Amino acid sequence: MFSICESEAPLSLQSTPQDTIWWLPRHEEKLSEKESMGRVDLVFLGDSITQAWEKEGAGVWETFYKPRHALNIGFNGDRTEHVLWRLEHGEVADIQPKLLVLLIGTNNSGHRMDKAEDTALGVKRILEVLAEKLPHTKILLLALFPRSAKPTQKLRVLNEEVNQIIQSYADDKTVFFLNINHHFLDASGRLTNNVMGDFLHPNANQYQIVAEAIEPSVQALMSTKSS
Repeated sequence: MFSICESEAPLSLQSTPQDTIWWLPRHEEKLSEKESMGRVDLVFLGDSITQAWEKEGAGVWETFYKPRHALNIGFNGDRTEHVLWRLEHGEVADIQPKLLVLLIGTNNSGHRMDKAEDTALGVKRILEVLAEKLPHTKILLLALFPRSAKPTQKLRVLNEEVNQIIQSYADDKTVFFLNINHHFLDASGRLTNNVMGDFLHPNANQYQIVAEAIEPSVQALMSTKSS
């Protein structure tokens, strides 16, 4: 656990809700959805890239995840501190999913240009909270997706620095790290707008690619019992 006092902690660790009009209502809707499901075996937790399974990736979700009793708790614009608040306010309460897929941190990099170490600390704290609240759930921690067209651009480099740190959080017992970024990039490491139109969010046709890329891990982790 962290010994940093709250006033000295980086913003990535300071649990807080987003200050937008739609955010708390979505949180309440997700609490209700979770309760109505009865059974939750798979959870996707993250930011807008995860929320987009409800729109751009909706058809793929229906095929790959709805039959697995999956819950999407991705929120547009979320940074690590917003996820921490949501976890502390019931979003994974009273469920014991087999697997949780976590993708978070690119908004720490992009909105605020947090140091990679600070973003990684936020991810680490999320993993700690998940271990407390979901002790029997396996975590598939995805590398932050590439952003910006060129591999030398600042935000691309920053996300890669985060990935270099967070991959060390995997113990291959409870937390498993997976980097699928090569699926998005060309041979020279460039990101093109037919993959991500804004060089951040995958286009609709990429959600099938994401699902296929993570499927071997999802299938394996959901079929094995936690220790």
